[in-house]
Amino acid sequence: MEGSSRYGRQIAFKGVGEDGQARLSRARAAVIGVGALGTAIANSLARAGFGFVRLVDPDRVELGNLQRQALFDEDDAAAGSFKAEAAAARLARINSTVVLEPLVARVDASNVDAVIGDVDLVLDGTDNFESRYLINDACRRRRLPWVYGGVLGDSGVSMNVLPDGPCLRCLMPEAPEPGSYETTAEAGVLNQITAIIASIESAEAMKIVIGSPRVRRTLASISLWDASFHLVEVARDPSCPLCGPSANVRR
Repeated sequence: MEGSSRYGRQIAFKGVGEDGQARLSRARAAVIGVGALGTAIANSLARAGFGFVRLVDPDRVELGNLQRQALFDEDDAAAGSFKAEAAAARLARINSTVVLEPLVARVDASNVDAVIGDVDLVLDGTDNFESRYLINDACRRRRLPWVYGGVLGDSGVSMNVLPDGPCLRCLMPEAPEPGSYETTAEAGVLNQITAIIASIESAEAMKIVIGSPRVRRTLASISLWDASFHLVEVARDPSCPLCGPSANVRR
């Protein structure tokens, strides 16, 4: 296997092994949002040897992104490069064996099914609840696993949304109203917390693909400045329109 040299240290880890690496090489992932979380997630997946990674983002690189968006540099900002394309170009130089598909688009109700229709799982690199609920609902309909993550200030959260587990609407039935919560522009964000949450998302994605029994079924909540880490149980809500007994999902 080509991975015996490139992925040697990863294969040596008992949680992965040769079989796990082979599964990663066949895995297809979509990273929606290629900003602070998304660049770190995509970097991790490409280095780990995911076979296919779709990078979805409509925005261009700006100087203010460089504090926390790991795949971009000053040249990208000066050129106003599209984030999805700049990230794909950088990752192609890191691992040429991974198929990278940049998609310069904003995910919405008209295209979400096409964006996720041919992948094995979705990872959240977005920065708004509207997109997250759109992803949640589309993945739930398809019984497709996705990994939720979010950061603000020094804090972050992540939860696996698995076909047999609770979804984002079980945690929060409706998206908060715009303006009812702080944004990263208002509260700031540390690049270190984005790296930590992205690493958690990426590791969980690996476990999901490999079929590990260690896939986390709790909400992880981290406050980096206070060095605190909490795992919170989330139950399926019987009144959830996507998870309750009357849910209409693809079987």
